[in-house]
Order: sequence, then C-alpha cells, then structure tokens
Amino acid sequence: MKPVTPIAGLMLATLALSSCAAPNPSAAPGTLIVAGYGGSYEEAFKQSVIPGFEKSCSCRVTYISGSSTDTVAKLKAQQAAPQIDVALIDDGVQNQAVQAGLLAKLDPKTVTNLADVIDLARLPGDVGVGFSLNATGIAYNTDYYAKNGLPAPKRLADLAHAGLKGKLVMPSITQTYGLGALLIAAKVGGGSEREVDPGFAGVKKVAANAVTFDTTADVSNYFLQGQAVASVWGNSRVQMLAKKGFPVAFVYPEEGALPLIATVNVVNKAPHPDLAQKFVNTLLEPAAQQAMAESNFNGPTVKGVELDPALAGKVVGQDRAAELRKLDWAVINENRSAWTDRWNKEIETS
Repeated sequence: MKPVTPIAGLMLATLALSSCAAPNPSAAPGTLIVAGYGGSYEEAFKQSVIPGFEKSCSCRVTYISGSSTDTVAKLKAQQAAPQIDVALIDDGVQNQAVQAGLLAKLDPKTVTNLADVIDLARLPGDVGVGFSLNATGIAYNTDYYAKNGLPAPKRLADLAHAGLKGKLVMPSITQTYGLGALLIAAKVGGGSEREVDPGFAGVKKVAANAVTFDTTADVSNYFLQGQAVASVWGNSRVQMLAKKGFPVAFVYPEEGALPLIATVNVVNKAPHPDLAQKFVNTLLEPAAQQAMAESNFNGPTVKGVELDPALAGKVVGQDRAAELRKLDWAVINENRSAWTDRWNKEIETS
C-alpha cells in the first residue's frame, strides 16, 4: 500500500484541529471506539486520521477491524449497552443497521461538511453518510486477453465468452460483488431490484464459465496464480492489484456500474456521541478524502476535493458518480435471503 503522504498527514492534523473544539486540559481524555474495515483502510486511518484527531480532541481512539457484517453483529449484541462510538460499514449493511435502530442521526451543527457531500453519498434522514466511493464492474487480465485474441469486455454478458470457460471467478451472492452482478444483469433484462428474474437468467449464462464462486470479496490470488483471468469486482481492489504490477484493468460496464459506498456512522446511544460526531466531520474534510484516495483508490464523496491527475484517473470520480444508480437497499435487504436461496439452487448448483 502506498503510504499517505507527509503533506496529507500534515493537512489531516490541521483539519482535525479545526474540526474539534479546543482541548480542555482539566478534562480526563475519553476513548473513542471506532469499528471499521481492516487492511489498507485500517492502515490509512492509523497513519493519517487518528493521530491528528487524538491530538486535537484530547482523546484516545481505539480502532477495531472487521467486516461490515461483523461490525453490525457487534452493534446488535451491544445494543442495550453500546461500547462502539463510530461504525464504518458498507451501504447495504448500513441500511440493515438503520432498520434495527442501531445508528443515530448526524448533527449538522457539528458535521458541517454534510453540506458538501454529493447526493449519491447522502443517506436517508442523514443517519450516517458515505465517506468514500467505489464501483462494481468487470476486472480482466489484459495480458491473457491480448495473447488469446479475446476482445476486452464491455458488458457483463461478455464474461460468457467461450474463451473464458473455467477461467472466470464468479463472486457469490453472499458478498456485494455477486449481488452487483445479479442487479446489473437484471437491469439489462429490463428488471430492477423489484424484478430480478432477468438477473438470474443473465447471471446463469455467465456463471457457466466459473471456476469457483468466491465468498471473500478478494479474488487477487485467483488472478495472481492464473486460476482466473476475469471477474466481477470492485475498482479500488483492481487498482490495488494493478499497483503491484499485475496486468489487470477495470471496466465500467456499458449497462452501468453499481456504486459501493463506505459509510461512517454514529452509533445510537454511543458512549461518546459528541466526539463521534466530530470524527465523522473529520472524515469529510478534503485532506481526509485525499488520504483515502491515495491509500485505497476510493473516490471522494465531498465536492471540490482535488486529486493528482494520475490518481484521479484511477478512482471513481464524481463525473462517474453521477452515472451510478442509487440502489434501493430496503427492497434489496427485504429480498436478499430469498435471492440467496434461489442463487444457491439455480446458479451454484446448476
């Protein structure tokens, strides 16, 4: 992972000072508990976001890493006596947490940067907010395609090409990219979140080429070991693999890529609600947005954030964001269990 630049780190220290009230020397420091993504996200937070925030707010921050579903499971288990203050979770899982009453509304008087967040990342009732943007599309090994005379994929249906038999890693519907494949195929067939029959028909054709159905959301090893040369995957993960020198490219499918939004949320009845609100505001500062883009290739969700041109071409920019369709997660989550059962019967066992 490319470390966050010293300039970005300095900017984050400065922005944190402006985001929090002046420290009270007589007050005992609290400990803000943040639960969120591991890997490069965790490293970026610990290197660039947390140190400046701790200094400016006279508090300590403890970061607990885990998947979105793991974090929400913790919130549910602690609902009677919350121990976590801030939760970083994917937008689909976030909707489930909202429905369960686990998250609190953001205070616009403290989270002043809400006014600059793009529409795609604003959440109903401002219960949480998107702080970084990614997209689900197509990943493919450019060398393999060139050597075997395969045309670069442009649509999801192109993954059904006979030349990819046994060379496609298909994401399972149990993770976001598999769900994305289903919804992209549904749209192509004239359907939507409310009518997914065309989605199952389209995915079934593509899945005939699958060597496996991945449940981890990280298919890097399949590419590196040559087991797969194409997949439905996320842009930021593709860029992280390309950064290592691997010949892989990301394609925004013609039928439309789907957004993947990382959200930051204040936990309902959090032990330190004021600090939690201030932490959310810090993540929406331009320097924090830049740091996330530099470390993870995730696009900013705040208007006016400037990135180096080379980096800007690799993240989901706000021009692309305008083309992504907002998903109805309430409908998706209501039906996901039934879709999973159907997927297991029709796709993975066919």
